[in-house]
Amino acid sequence: QVQLVESGGGLVQAGDSLRLSCATPTRTVGNYAKAWFRQAPGKEREFVAAISWTGRDTWYSDSVKDRFTISRDNAKNTIDLQIHNVKPEDTAAYYCAAALDTLDFRSAIKRRGTRRLDLFDSWGQGTQVTVSS
Repeated sequence: QVQLVESGGGLVQAGDSLRLSCATPTRTVGNYAKAWFRQAPGKEREFVAAISWTGRDTWYSDSVKDRFTISRDNAKNTIDLQIHNVKPEDTAAYYCAAALDTLDFRSAIKRRGTRRLDLFDSWGQGTQVTVSS
């Protein structure tokens, strides 16, 4: 398990850009893939994007892949989620998650139907993103 801390959320207007960051304060032994999930009020937590432990591979939900970019910031040692042209439907609590980047994980993350919450053992507390029209 790895400690994760999200930041960067806030109130933004539709059409703005936003950058969320997921920091790992403590170094942990193991190759961990990272992901972003989001949960709107009254809705289930949904997968947004993921990145392999090396940063070479990324996966996105179909609903956000044209506006969201997940990346690694080596200088800050964070996993960032860049959101462009935010929309009101992007309003949600955004959570960072981590999972051991195993072959089984790769098999599951590649398929939309298996991008489940239980793939990830570590979760941050979340950061709220609110988009006004």
